[in-house]
Amino acid sequence: MKIYLDDVRPAPDGWVLVMTAWEAIAALESGGVTHVSLDHDLGDDDAFGTGHDVLVWIEEAVALRGFVPPEIAIHSANVVGRQRMLQAIESIRRLGHGRQP
Repeated sequence: MKIYLDDVRPAPDGWVLVMTAWEAIAALESGGVTHVSLDHDLGDDDAFGTGHDVLVWIEEAVALRGFVPPEIAIHSANVVGRQRMLQAIESIRRLGHGRQP
């Protein structure tokens, strides 16, 4: 399954739209997610989370539970958020011992 996290843009063909970080994390926990494409800003950060929250969950799952991350893309226009997310992806790669998320 390909998960597309966004609160405004529609999901591309073949992707499943989720609108909160918590929905994305639930999908990852259930298994079968091969790709995620993340927006950073989803409205109210407390209520909906951010794309960075999803990456923090993936990072922890890789470090503590041996989770194999899906392929990760970022489609956020938030420059600062994108940079934080790229740093999280790099950390996930290091924790995964070079596996390509």
